[in-house]
Amino acid sequence: MARRSSHGRLKAEINIVPYIDVMLVLLVIFMVTAPLLNQGVEVDLPEAPAESLDDRTPETEVLVLSVQRDGACYFNVGSEQAQPVDCQQLAPRQTEIEERLQRKPQPPVLVRADKEVRYEQVIQAMAALKAVGATKVGLSTAPPDAPSAGR
Repeated sequence: MARRSSHGRLKAEINIVPYIDVMLVLLVIFMVTAPLLNQGVEVDLPEAPAESLDDRTPETEVLVLSVQRDGACYFNVGSEQAQPVDCQQLAPRQTEIEERLQRKPQPPVLVRADKEVRYEQVIQAMAALKAVGATKVGLSTAPPDAPSAGR
């Protein structure tokens, strides 16, 4: 608010305390939500020197089917939380997956399998994806020098 000083001129002052309060509240919100954005299924990926997916536009979603060491399968799209599915028929999300795969261009489909999973289980998961309409299915690996836990 402008005030007149003793010399008769206006003096402009900005109260920045409310801005600092808002900044601190936003900082707390981001600190709480940041760990939630990296939701996923813990899979110990095998290491391989492979190229990463090319840069995608934000509207392109990546479909990920994760196979854990115990053979349990989980499906998620992009950064959403992974939900358990049947490795053979992808139930209960089969129709949703089919609808997403019918879009043009088809979103990339990745299989993330723990390195201790039997090869047969990975092939069954890939066959289930092909059965619902996935034309290209890729395998996700960890870079050779990166920690693979939680990826």
